Amino acid sequence: MSYTAFLILILIVAVALILIVMVQNPKGGGLSSSFGGGGGASLGGVQNTNNFLDRTTWTLAIAMFALILLANFAIPREGANNVNLDNTLEGVETTIPADNETPATTKDSI
Repeated sequence: MSYTAFLILILIVAVALILIVMVQNPKGGGLSSSFGGGGGASLGGVQNTNNFLDRTTWTLAIAMFALILLANFAIPREGANNVNLDNTLEGVETTIPADNETPATTKDSI
């Protein structure tokens, strides 16, 4: 799988995770309360809705974690970057002054 495919999958999982978390209510009401669940579990399956949202949240979070780790291995790490750096630095000369040398200063530079 290519890196771009992993990025698209990560974005899809991230959006789905955001939507699932926004549907939930911190107190457990969320989507289930809009279906008439004020008290205990009713015939409509309020508890099942909470379980579904909870399991979906955990599943999407684990899937996102796994996709991010797998995308790390899919990043293109060819030697082309090193070759480009070598070509860029080809004409550059570097000189390292000795420890006892100090750079010469002139009146014009002060």
